[in-house]
Amino acid sequence: MRTYDEIGAHMSIAGGLALALERGQALACGAVQVFLKNHRQWAARPMADDDVRLFRATRRATGIRHVFAHASYLVNLATPGPAPWRQAVDAFTDELERAEALGLASVVIHPGSHMGLGVEAGLDRVVAALDEVTARTAGYRVKIALENTAGAGGCLGKSFAELGAMIRRARRPERLGVCIDTCHLFAAGYDIRTDEGWRRATAECAREVGLGRVLAFHLNDAKAGLGSGLDRHEHIGRGFLGLRPFGWLLNDSRFRRVPKVLETPKEPEPLADRRNLAALRRLRPVSAPTSRRRAGTAGAPGRASTSARSACTRSGRT
Repeated sequence: MRTYDEIGAHMSIAGGLALALERGQALACGAVQVFLKNHRQWAARPMADDDVRLFRATRRATGIRHVFAHASYLVNLATPGPAPWRQAVDAFTDELERAEALGLASVVIHPGSHMGLGVEAGLDRVVAALDEVTARTAGYRVKIALENTAGAGGCLGKSFAELGAMIRRARRPERLGVCIDTCHLFAAGYDIRTDEGWRRATAECAREVGLGRVLAFHLNDAKAGLGSGLDRHEHIGRGFLGLRPFGWLLNDSRFRRVPKVLETPKEPEPLADRRNLAALRRLRPVSAPTSRRRAGTAGAPGRASTSARSACTRSGRT
């Protein structure tokens, strides 16, 4: 089965981390995102050396080029309380240590919710947390990918301006980048269904963050409308986004080497992932790895269309 260098999906770690890579290989994934432990619990047993060796060996055997992680949804780096903030920092540091041991490129994290503290104060809390975890993991190669959010309630990171502010204020910006979620982008008010909207969004990203800091994409259609603030993922081409935005993204040479993974509904598994990956691959020209086509000129027509976890995300991934 042909492998696409940068397209893949979030894969379950049920039964062991290495099995996520085998599941990705079965779907010809060139990119795989995983959780590093149970994302619904704070406590986790230490990662055994045997698990690390098996994971690295399986990655070599599968040949999957891009592997990165998503942090637990329990972690809220913007939380106001000192004890919950310390718990979040400790938990995220542990995730970075695990990712470094496995040789992963980055760990994606939702910046969190200010929970009524206010945007500026919330941003300060996030930056302080980022400074703390990067100091604790000095010398590590793994990067932190701040994910844009749908913008409901006090969730931070709904705009490229907010993401850029976190990076600029941090002491170690070289360790920081972003992960762009297409559903969240749309839910936060970026209308990427049109050529002009796509160009505006990428121009804002370039200005506020820098395209070189885009470390990953989450490819999700949206169950809710433009500016809804709702984080509700839909199968590719079956939601309010339609197919056009995914066509533009996959044929944008600026993001050609950036890994892109599905976080779409899994049921029925693995058929759902297979169908969504097939829908994406049909949007790519055969010569995609060396394509020079301009962004916005390709893609099939779309249809018309104390934790931040409960406030900022909904997910059934394991």
